[in-house]
Amino acid sequence: MPFLTGVFSRRRKRSSLTNTMPEQELQAPAAPPAPAAAAQAPRETPEAAQTLELSAAPQTPEMRGEAGAQSGSTPPAAAPQVPVPGAAAAAPRRARHKRRKPAGRAETTAPMPAPHLAANADGAAQAAPSCTPSPAAAPQGGVRAPRRTHPVLEQLAALYPQLFGAVFRPLKRGIFQDLIAAHPDAFERAALKEALALHTRSTRYLHSVAAGGKRYDLAGQPVEDLAPEHVLHALLEVYRRRQARAGTDAAATADAQAQLRRRMVAVFEASGLTREAYTERVRSRDEAVNALLEEALAEWAARNAKDEALLRAFEASGADQASAAPAPTPQARRHAEARFAAMYGLDPRSTAQALERARRARQRRAHATESGLAAEDSAQMVQEGAG
Repeated sequence: MPFLTGVFSRRRKRSSLTNTMPEQELQAPAAPPAPAAAAQAPRETPEAAQTLELSAAPQTPEMRGEAGAQSGSTPPAAAPQVPVPGAAAAAPRRARHKRRKPAGRAETTAPMPAPHLAANADGAAQAAPSCTPSPAAAPQGGVRAPRRTHPVLEQLAALYPQLFGAVFRPLKRGIFQDLIAAHPDAFERAALKEALALHTRSTRYLHSVAAGGKRYDLAGQPVEDLAPEHVLHALLEVYRRRQARAGTDAAATADAQAQLRRRMVAVFEASGLTREAYTERVRSRDEAVNALLEEALAEWAARNAKDEALLRAFEASGADQASAAPAPTPQARRHAEARFAAMYGLDPRSTAQALERARRARQRRAHATESGLAAEDSAQMVQEGAG
């Protein structure tokens, strides 16, 4: 009997231990307190440790029954929540583990690089050409690469800086033959011809021709006048190139055409020819150019008529008495013109310019008349000699 009693007691103890293990496992991993709460928790006293040891000890069915009877007899009191020693020690570790875990996740889940930027050296070497513009595509960004000068033109600029240097001058006709004769072994004929063609078609050279004046030889001396048709052709070519750069703006086109007509009138006046002679000499096959020239000359004729009328009124007024002397001084003429403008409420500067244009027009007409009379006399003399 004692042997059987000992066996039953041992079995009873084993069953009580297996029944109490799930409760301990459920009570042990209690929710850890917050880091701040764990830091502010009071230090454990011996009484609290003894209470924890008693609560953590395994309970037998009899003890659980006694506890149930006591709880049924007396209402449950709100016991203070005392942290378990193991849980209090593990709480900071769990908090640190939770704080470190987002950083670890951020490292492992960092955003991958873009497809065109590889992480290794080979990928970087492959992505570099796609990000760096090629030299051929660089000038397309708006900055035009400087145009290379023809080597023959560089030689000519060194030999004749007064003609091919910083300031271009109109070249005399036959300059190609002069250069070949002066430097028979320095230039090839084909290369020199190509260089001169590039030079004479450049915008800077056309500007120098459109300004009028003289043609120059290799010594830098003026030798002949520019032909009126050459001057007009250069002026029209400069206008076309400017319009090609400006675009199709209607207001800008109208302003450019008005400026072109004024320049054509100035070129015509500088030629010294009559309207009929100039029109016959510079007329081209382009009807649009001919119409523009006729319009400019019509404006010139209307302005000349107004200027002539103003000059006659000035001569008929009493203000012209000071300038009626055989050799009036410029100061006396300006004073008389200012008095005339004040009499009729005109602008003194515009009045002086109109009167000066009218005087030049009279001189041109007188010169043309004398030239015509001289030509008629010479033709008549030729006819008489032949008879």
